[in-house]
Amino acid sequence: MFGIGQAVKEMQEGHRVARAGWNGKNMWLALQVPDAHSKMSLPYVYMRTADANLVPWLCSQTDLLARDWNIVEIPADTV
Repeated sequence: MFGIGQAVKEMQEGHRVARAGWNGKNMWLALQVPDAHSKMSLPYVYMRTADANLVPWLCSQTDLLARDWNIVEIPADTV
């Protein structure tokens, strides 16, 4: 387990991350880096919610200071 700084580094390396303290199952964060066909022009972090939706994510103070971040292993066929 690690802090938010390492979580950001892991996302930059292509990993998905989550907090052990989150209540919902199968929730995680990932970094999206836009390409030439994207409507967005800058990288952003998005979340997979407990009900399998993908939404933009903003860090709360609790998430920012937490030390329970970890890498999430996701099967290749899962968004």
